Amino acid sequence: MLTRIATAVVLIPLVLLLVLKAPTYLLIAVAAIVALLAIAEFLKLSTHYAAQPQSQLTFIFTALYFIFIIIASTNPTPLLESTSAICLTALAAALAPFIFLTSAMRRSDLRTGYPAAAASTFAFAYIAIPMALLVEIRRQPAGAIWVIYTLLAVWAGDIFAYFAGKAIGRHHMSPDVSPKKTWEGAIASIAASVVIGTLWIQHASGISSALLETGLITRRDGIFGLEQPHSLAPIIILSAVVNIAAQLGDLVESLIKRGAGVKDSGSILPGHGGMLDRIDAMLFAVPVVWAFRAWQLMQ
Repeated sequence: MLTRIATAVVLIPLVLLLVLKAPTYLLIAVAAIVALLAIAEFLKLSTHYAAQPQSQLTFIFTALYFIFIIIASTNPTPLLESTSAICLTALAAALAPFIFLTSAMRRSDLRTGYPAAAASTFAFAYIAIPMALLVEIRRQPAGAIWVIYTLLAVWAGDIFAYFAGKAIGRHHMSPDVSPKKTWEGAIASIAASVVIGTLWIQHASGISSALLETGLITRRDGIFGLEQPHSLAPIIILSAVVNIAAQLGDLVESLIKRGAGVKDSGSILPGHGGMLDRIDAMLFAVPVVWAFRAWQLMQ
């Protein structure tokens, strides 16, 4: 537990500083590194399912995807910048199965081709695309505030689920997939995300002003007076949905690990397991926030 806390104490300030101050290209580069590390862990897990993944091709495809995202980010027009990145993501998602299946045709044992291509395609869609969408949220107006909102909603839910589950958890949610998760913990998790997420957005104007004065953000990255939402009802609903998505993300990774017969996806983070163990909830939560912000900006 002490190792877990120490790792969090070091990583959380670094993550927040990265979100607030890092230039776009650096943020994309870090997102790419995280995605590649998590994909490496996922592909290793897939070997327990009798798949022989195309690791090298998957890494190259993912790296090229993020390189093109960096190139798209150089567009001086924000709308075209975002549109280019989304079009690139759609194209990459469409091409992935064809590229990996075509490569699999070269194998001497054709029975291994489809499982390998399926593992690589799923790894890209499951991990790389959500990490790119997190960067897209950051590049939208008020992006820093919304990325931190996402992090806080997920982190708060995770913390309260753990402590409430230990203290009052009696009814198991999915004992075969994740024996320690309880419905009591899940309800506490939703409540925590709603409270923390709503408070963050409710006070986002004042927080933005303080961050702007300290030079941690530019005006475009914060929420100020006229940009404050007229109603908190959508934020309450969003926070609940984000939490549910995050919990499902955690359960999905637990399903993959349990099927593979392993406890952690890796050991890169002391006390926290692997990179995939740390971002599993975010992978499901980020697309929800991205879709909400895209809908907001179209209004």
